[in-house]
Amino acid sequence: MAPVFAQTLPRADQVPGGVALVDLGPASAPRPTARFQGEPIMIVKHTDRWTAVVGLPLSLKPGDHDLDVQSSGQKVAATFAVAAKQYPAQHIRIKERRMVDPGPEDLKRIARDQEVIRRAFASWRDDPAPPLSFVLPTQGRLSSEFGLRRYFNGQARQPHSGLDIAAPTGTAVLAPAAGVVVAIGDYFFNGKTIFIDHGQGLVSMYNHLSRIAVIDGAQVRRGELIGNVGATGRVTGAHLHWTV
Repeated sequence: MAPVFAQTLPRADQVPGGVALVDLGPASAPRPTARFQGEPIMIVKHTDRWTAVVGLPLSLKPGDHDLDVQSSGQKVAATFAVAAKQYPAQHIRIKERRMVDPGPEDLKRIARDQEVIRRAFASWRDDPAPPLSFVLPTQGRLSSEFGLRRYFNGQARQPHSGLDIAAPTGTAVLAPAAGVVVAIGDYFFNGKTIFIDHGQGLVSMYNHLSRIAVIDGAQVRRGELIGNVGATGRVTGAHLHWTV
């Protein structure tokens, strides 16, 4: 069995789009497993306790939610509360109409893209100590915050699922933490994109790149060059869209 190291935890923010930290008991017991909405959940050791680190979808409804926990072969009850949060609205004007109202062939491509993206985010490596401290992957101006309710040309679309960092085309994009590249591609909305699996379901995504500097399956170190800022996909200017 691989050794388990104590971890520094992210800040808990139990709202849609935030993070819940759920105590699962003393670390003197065997490491438990947990699932939320059918998906495996990160479990780390912190101050001699097992802690579930639960990423909360933006679509999650406020209220009490349960983790399905298995500890020493037995089911254990673990419940946490999620509070409501209203994110600001953002209205964006897109010149290229098909980026707002895709045609039939575009929709077929988008469906294929979404399946690849779904598989990338479902990647799971049972790393006992995934990195939970990240550095910014590029230098620039924060141009759009996480969670914004987005309207393109007046039409409601999916909320903003990451951070946008505006920077000139060609600006270096660095791995914010160690991991394994699990997918690269050029997608209709996201443009040139990289996915990095950091372990235990923690996957990061880098969109709208001008260049991809890594290959699928590559192991990357924190601070290693992975690509360059660009303006590919649905954009109004050069920037990096970063999702974790």
